[in-house]
Amino acid sequence: MVTKKASKKIKITKDMKFQDVFEKFPDKSEALAAAFMEAGMHCLGCAASTFESIEMGCKAHGFSDKNITNLVTKLNKIVEKT
Repeated sequence: MVTKKASKKIKITKDMKFQDVFEKFPDKSEALAAAFMEAGMHCLGCAASTFESIEMGCKAHGFSDKNITNLVTKLNKIVEKT
């Protein structure tokens, strides 16, 4: 009997660093950057983006937990598009 291995898709999480998001999804970088900008995260070129998680950056800019969850959900919808 042959079984199919479920392919593991990489998901964006609030614990990921901003830089990691763009490194893992280079083909979606423009759409991801637009989503961050629309959410009010205008600091993608900031040095902190190399070590700060999405959650940390969002909290520093006054985002609620719900806003962070909504942003991460939106980002994942972008990367799931073919």
